[in-house]
Amino acid sequence: MGRSRGTWNTKGTWVAGGALAAVLALTGYVALSGGDDGGGAPAGKGGASASVSAPPGPSATYAPPEDWTEPERWAALPRGMRTDGHGSQVGFPESAEGAVAMMLAANTTAIDAEKSNVDEQLRIYRSYIGSADQSATNAEQIELNAIQSDKALAKEMGVGAGQPLPAGAYLRSTVVGYKIIKTSGTEVSAWLLARVVQKNGEMAKESGSYTRTLAGAQWEDGDWKLTGDATARAQQDVQGQAQPQIVAPGDPEFNASGWTAIREAS
Repeated sequence: MGRSRGTWNTKGTWVAGGALAAVLALTGYVALSGGDDGGGAPAGKGGASASVSAPPGPSATYAPPEDWTEPERWAALPRGMRTDGHGSQVGFPESAEGAVAMMLAANTTAIDAEKSNVDEQLRIYRSYIGSADQSATNAEQIELNAIQSDKALAKEMGVGAGQPLPAGAYLRSTVVGYKIIKTSGTEVSAWLLARVVQKNGEMAKESGSYTRTLAGAQWEDGDWKLTGDATARAQQDVQGQAQPQIVAPGDPEFNASGWTAIREAS
């Protein structure tokens, strides 16, 4: 079941959850909850219960089923046309699928011995957040909070603060499905379904969870950007609606919830 967490939770899935988790919190639109399937009570088949506010941050977890049911909907999302100076794909098509492709890129992260959460969150912030949510104060807040999460992750993995993670250790988030909420010529909102995995060292067992995130994007200066305003409107649009269940691709409820599975980008 879902478990309520603090906004800057260091052990929750938000650490690897990309832009929505670490950046839109600055705008006041994000509230987080989450967990992992490596401990505690297992998630129920229905995933998290719907909430009135429909928080856009990653929420709840789900243990994937043993039996596979083929997803009814698949999408090969477009790639960005170029890589920016921060190493991020940008330049997505002016279409609903282009917006979702940007959301996927902005919420795909990898933290390991060579790359910290500070590195990832600042990269995502600089590449994918709209100009209205960009400021020196926000950038500083992102860095300070990411530093704290890096310290907590280092402690969890048995190394000192500021030291690289152990060899073979990582924390990764990959978007595996989406459900569009609303589209217009200049704005797209969607639910994102992501798989988050963590491994604490070469010989450690990998643990994982699934998260559901609400995202809103606007077309800005020739590309899609995540914005607090678009996410706030997405929250309003889904109020009173049942949220799609947090279920792995291959579960029959994946289709029933309206998720579209993601193939390799075209």
